[in-house]
Amino acid sequence: MNSHLMEIFEDEKLKAKIQGKLPYLFGIAELESSRAGKIGMQVGSLRENIIIALLIYRFGEKNVETEIPITEPEVDVRLFGQPVSIKTITGKAFSGVKLIWTVDAQKARQFRQNYYPRCDTLFVQVNWGGKGGLYYLPLEVQTKVFNAIGRAAYIKLPKPGTNPRGVEITKEALKATVTHKESKAIEIYWQRTEIDYNPHQRWVDHWREE
Repeated sequence: MNSHLMEIFEDEKLKAKIQGKLPYLFGIAELESSRAGKIGMQVGSLRENIIIALLIYRFGEKNVETEIPITEPEVDVRLFGQPVSIKTITGKAFSGVKLIWTVDAQKARQFRQNYYPRCDTLFVQVNWGGKGGLYYLPLEVQTKVFNAIGRAAYIKLPKPGTNPRGVEITKEALKATVTHKESKAIEIYWQRTEIDYNPHQRWVDHWREE
């Protein structure tokens, strides 16, 4: 267990702030990444940055390393030197969470053959108009689930002939990990807020500066 991540889920004041602010901030992320009413893939990176900002807010910039080499695809941030993965999905079902992004079928098979859980995970389930949450999935829990159900049941390869964007953790594996007694959760009701937001305004303001 990562004692620092545990702090987030044990601090009642911070939990209340997360429950109130995360839907608003994720709403801004959707507005920033939308075009003609459709949300683009970049929303994932914006959500990740919001969670990293939470870690910086809580633990200080010097304790949160964000410059992660591309050779570590599963690691999004290091907290006090410990690797952490950040994953988000939208909807009620625990499906569609990528373990690695690739369109190469051979690389996908190779990844599954060599994969083993290797870092703690902060997981956000966005469910607009319903309940979701922020979850801490300890490495120990991921390992227990992986060993219990096996590689084939844990990892979902893309279907041949399709053009998917990566290898996923199966719905069954993710649900088992999220609901495990050693995983931690902050329940969030995802209520939308009317936001008067113009994604271009800050850049316009920069151009206006002398």
